[in-house]
Amino acid sequence: GKGISKSGELIDLGSKADIVEKSGAWYAYKGEKIGQGRENAKIFLEKNPKIAAEIEMAIRTKAGLISKKIEGNPTVENTDSPKKN
Repeated sequence: GKGISKSGELIDLGSKADIVEKSGAWYAYKGEKIGQGRENAKIFLEKNPKIAAEIEMAIRTKAGLISKKIEGNPTVENTDSPKKN
């Protein structure tokens, strides 16, 4: 066996969170069909890790695990060097 299928979990959780759309046997993401049936959708995500990562981030954000406010690079003040005037 393979154990827990990450791509399968993304399909299931994405579907529950309305991130992955399910219409009949078809699964879609952002209007693009990703597979007919759960197994084909899983295979699609395994072959397209960027889309799988997008879905994972969307699920985490919707679940409140990632703040939407975190965008870009945080600025860190360098306190080691003297300030230039």
